[in-house]
Amino acid sequence: MRAGPAPEEIRRHNLGTLLRFVHLRGPASRARLAESLGLNRSTIMALTSDLTAAGLVREELPRGPGRRAGRPSLVVRPESTRVYVLAFDVGVDRLVVARVGLGGVVLDRREAARSRDADPSDLVGTLAAGARSLVRKADRGAVCVGAALAFPGTVRRSDDAIMFGPNLDVGDVHLGDALSRRLGLGIPVSVRNDANLGALAEHERGAGVGCDNLIYLHGDVGVGGGIIVGGRLLGGDEGFGGEIGHMVVNPGGRPCACGARGCLEAEVGERTLLDLAGREAAPGQSGRDAVRGVVDAADRGDIVAREALHRVGNRLGLGVANLVNVFNPGMVVFGGTLRDIYLGSAAQVRSVLATNALAAPRERVKLRTTELGDDTTLVGAAEFAFAEVLADPVQVLTRLRTPEDTPVS
Repeated sequence: MRAGPAPEEIRRHNLGTLLRFVHLRGPASRARLAESLGLNRSTIMALTSDLTAAGLVREELPRGPGRRAGRPSLVVRPESTRVYVLAFDVGVDRLVVARVGLGGVVLDRREAARSRDADPSDLVGTLAAGARSLVRKADRGAVCVGAALAFPGTVRRSDDAIMFGPNLDVGDVHLGDALSRRLGLGIPVSVRNDANLGALAEHERGAGVGCDNLIYLHGDVGVGGGIIVGGRLLGGDEGFGGEIGHMVVNPGGRPCACGARGCLEAEVGERTLLDLAGREAAPGQSGRDAVRGVVDAADRGDIVAREALHRVGNRLGLGVANLVNVFNPGMVVFGGTLRDIYLGSAAQVRSVLATNALAAPRERVKLRTTELGDDTTLVGAAEFAFAEVLADPVQVLTRLRTPEDTPVS
């Protein structure tokens, strides 16, 4: 007979489940937690006591006019300023570093424009300097429980090595290891594909909350994707899953940075749209602003811009139709520059989808734009960084917290 889980395993699981609930859904009363998690009130009280003692949550009387008569149920709130992660977002045109507190609260952030031909070593220096300034501003005794970086390229899961960065070559620099050494916080900096993290963010905090089968399409210079299946990110054997941008939608079409022709990235990316519209990014203008300029021009009646969006929307619709046929998602979310491209070509995308996707999987799929805006991949990095402490809260915090915990000087 197979033995069931040990009491300590059950306790660890329940602690993580409760902490994850208030992290993603916000402050909750003990009564709501008991109902939502299917646990009795005495168990909830014991779990919240453990998490409070560890400094992960606090309990307080409910606020506001909605209080009930009689003895109120205490509200459990995440300790956002005491427990935080560092989230890094490496874009083609910008670098962002944020200190994100438990509960998903962005406590502070630094953002810098990035030249597309900048040296990779400068990238590490800029990110490290921004992160150290954020850590210095953290409350005394606050603990950093994780760090993660969103990168626009192919990242191997086993060692975070960047295998392919077609629009951002970092050479032999191992970003995670280099950042971890520069920060000196004693925690690793995980590196993951930006679109995969975007899918995670939209599933947990954005348009896809409650949708367990979701595809996120992200545009920068290139096009990436992340796939949520059954509530879990589809990573593939080595973590390379979701390279939707290199799905061929026009055989023999435009050359792609990967070496093939007619990839979705080559047919709907920033460079193609600007080329078809007879435009280019102005000096100092980001690619996102240049794309938005084409969409705005089309809205004002510019015939060339409209035709460019029509052609790009046609290829984007083919890509979405293929994905709908293969994965049967409940939702497809467009982020980055693809958010603006989709908004400017939605009618064309939907028309091509209706023609090329099977009726059954097409019938209920929803097409949406990101609710997290330009911070989708940054939010995804933060959520990934929180994963370990949410899985085993007390053990992780005990390991990281020391009497010498003070902000970096």
